[in-house]
Amino acid sequence: MRTTLDLPENLLQEAMVLTKIKTKTQVIKTALENLIQKEKIKGIKRYYGKVDLGIDLDTLRDR
Repeated sequence: MRTTLDLPENLLQEAMVLTKIKTKTQVIKTALENLIQKEKIKGIKRYYGKVDLGIDLDTLRDR
């Protein structure tokens, strides 16, 4: 899909240098993938301490 974006050139160049990605398109794709992954992790963290897996650590250590 073609989209016209008005992006700060300095941010794009810095991202390309840091990631060693050679194309602007790939930098944008990588940034979007990372953003999506970060948000999914945030959603998973909401369950911290709320899910009882029924795991007995002493039993697991004895195996």
